[in-house]
Amino acid sequence: MNATTQKQDLSYFQLRLQELLNQSYPELAKDTLFITARSESALEAYTNAITSKYTHLEASHIANEVLFSNLPFSKMDLIFNIVCEEFNRDIKDEELRGFAEKMYPVTLPVFNQYQLDKDFEDNEMYDALYTELTGTIQLWLDESLLIK
Repeated sequence: MNATTQKQDLSYFQLRLQELLNQSYPELAKDTLFITARSESALEAYTNAITSKYTHLEASHIANEVLFSNLPFSKMDLIFNIVCEEFNRDIKDEELRGFAEKMYPVTLPVFNQYQLDKDFEDNEMYDALYTELTGTIQLWLDESLLIK
C-alpha cells in the first residue's frame, strides 16, 4: 500500500468515525487524539487483514470492529429516541434532531446520576433513566412555553 492510498484509507476511517461521533457521541466528536488513534488502529487492522488474504469486505468488517469497539452508551441516541417517541406530536419531524441536540446539555445532569456502560440498555435502570429524561424534557418544554 503506497503512502497516498494509506492516507486516503486513514481519511476514510476518520470520516466514518467522525460521522458516528457527531451523530451519537457529541462528547467525543472533538477528541482528535481519540479519532486519530482509533482510525490508525482500524487502518492497521484493515491492512493486516488484506495482507492475510481476507477479502475487502471481510477486511472492512474487521476494521469496523476496531473503529467502533467499546464505545460507551450513547446519551444522544437515547435523547433522540425519547424526542421521537414521546414528543413527536409537539415537534415537527424535520426539527426532531435539532431539538434532541438542544436537549443534550439540558439532560446531562440526569445522566450523571446513572452508571452508564455500553450495555446500559439491558440494565434494569434503563427504564428509570428513560422516564426521568422524558420528565426533564417535558419540564423544559413547559418552562420555555411559560417564558414565551
